Amino acid sequence: MDGLKNLKNSFKELKWYEIIMIIIMVFIAGIAVYNAFVNPASTSNPLWLTIVNFISAICGIICIFFCAKANVSNFIFGLVNTIVYAIYLLYYKIYGTFCLEVLFYLPMNIASWINWARHRDKKIPEKTLAKQLTMKQRILSIGLVAITTFVTYEILVSVGGTVAFLDALTVAIGLVATVLELYRYAEQYVWWIITDIIAVIMYIVHFDTVYLTKKSIYLIMAIIGLRNWVKLNKERNKTNE
Repeated sequence: MDGLKNLKNSFKELKWYEIIMIIIMVFIAGIAVYNAFVNPASTSNPLWLTIVNFISAICGIICIFFCAKANVSNFIFGLVNTIVYAIYLLYYKIYGTFCLEVLFYLPMNIASWINWARHRDKKIPEKTLAKQLTMKQRILSIGLVAITTFVTYEILVSVGGTVAFLDALTVAIGLVATVLELYRYAEQYVWWIITDIIAVIMYIVHFDTVYLTKKSIYLIMAIIGLRNWVKLNKERNKTNE
């Protein structure tokens, strides 16, 4: 019962502009599904993949809206989004990000869900307590992204992956940002902003209306998320524990 109550409170907390973005996402993804049924030749995606995109689009944006508010309920939708998005990536042979989703995001989603639930805000139980990195930890995270990008790029080039450098950079940032998310650090959003910019570029190059809209919304919410988490850390978790 507490879980359902927290989920209900999570939806109540959505801002008007977030609701508008959800409506836009449903509309665009819905048109793509409709066109795929009526005129299959109008899209490069098969019908089944268009439906997968629709599910991913809706679950994905709800997940990032909740996550931006440090809301534990985000992992319900994140889990579904990870699975269906991985199907899309595999179809288009974006191997690096596919492996990131299946081998890392999926188990880390579950681990983060457990850890966030263990560190709930006592006065606002649907939220977790936000933390911030020290300067030394920030420098370390930059070094890890640089090294991981280089190693991943060499692997992707060897297996013939598409958009290898952007894919490798997305993988590297995703690894570091997800670990920061697991441990409830606000700086995860600095990295999510960068990776969302990369994702927008990728879906402009490999044009896909649904995913371009989705990743654009992700970028907006990553900026809002950074502001929210820094504020939550200062107001709700002054001990940074």
